[in-house]
Amino acid sequence: MMHLKRKLIKLGIVLFVIVGLGISYTNYAGLDQRSQDQPMVVNIGYLRVPNDEMIAIANDSISEELKDYGVRANFLVFDSGVEANKALASGAIDFASMGITNGIIAMANHLDVELIWVHELLGKNEALVVREGSGINRLDDLKGQKIATTFASTSHYSLAKVLEAQGLSKDVHLLDMKTVEIAAAWQRGDVDAAYTWEPTLSTIVADRGQVLVSSEDLTESGIVTANIMLGRKGFTKQYPEITSAILGAIAKAGDHYRKDPENAAAIVAKALEITPESAKQQMEGTIWLPVETLLSEDYMGKRDQIGNLKTIISEIGQFLVMQREIRKLPDDSEIESFINPSYIEESVRKTGGKK
Repeated sequence: MMHLKRKLIKLGIVLFVIVGLGISYTNYAGLDQRSQDQPMVVNIGYLRVPNDEMIAIANDSISEELKDYGVRANFLVFDSGVEANKALASGAIDFASMGITNGIIAMANHLDVELIWVHELLGKNEALVVREGSGINRLDDLKGQKIATTFASTSHYSLAKVLEAQGLSKDVHLLDMKTVEIAAAWQRGDVDAAYTWEPTLSTIVADRGQVLVSSEDLTESGIVTANIMLGRKGFTKQYPEITSAILGAIAKAGDHYRKDPENAAAIVAKALEITPESAKQQMEGTIWLPVETLLSEDYMGKRDQIGNLKTIISEIGQFLVMQREIRKLPDDSEIESFINPSYIEESVRKTGGKK
């Protein structure tokens, strides 16, 4: 009897161990399945400029949206679209904001990315500045001058359009400089003219600079530039809901600015360590498109009918070909595939169009 009892005890221990291992295995299998179904971290590259994304980062709305998916947001600053494109190509980041010129370069170089958002149309926040006392009082006076800008940027494109309209394309000497280099060259007196963006723009204007023409003037004549957001398709296609959630948070940040610009300026001013007055001035220098305008035929359009943004991209692409920044202009079908408004549409559908 005792022998039988010992056998039953041993059998019970064995069954307990087996069941325990089964539970343990199930738990680990569940963790493995979760890691395959969704990421633990989303890597988002952004620009340190006062726009809708900066609000959404500073007030934690992107992070809060992603908490619902058990995902953490990791934000990385990129001062250059060139650097951001390298990070996208390597898979080091999942999203990146940049000027539209570098977005087109990414598309033309066949990076596996898509355009999913337009942050702002550029206006007074990018401009051609000339030094007071330099003798440059109008555009014709630029002949023979050295003009600093950042090649392959929105500023470079805008400057080229200005020079083309004046017939000065071959009569000036362009200097390729990063924004920090432009500020330093201006302070040294090495250049008397520069086409650049904030915050460098305000820095050189404060140092005896005078705005000759801004990107807002060009927008009014149909020459449009913008800051955009790219998504890496390896991420966006696999996690469309997370992508839509991020854009939903950015859209709400834009609505916040339109409803309460003072508060929005205060939020980004703290994050960027600038004054609320400076933040507001820079924000007012750009055009923020509400979702309904962004999804209109004038801009991104709908997934089944891409809007006029494809024409804007084509025109900028022709400039980039001429500058030998890209070898070949992508055709219409490539451009239409590059623009993907479906994540915004899904975001609107989830909120029922409510703001």
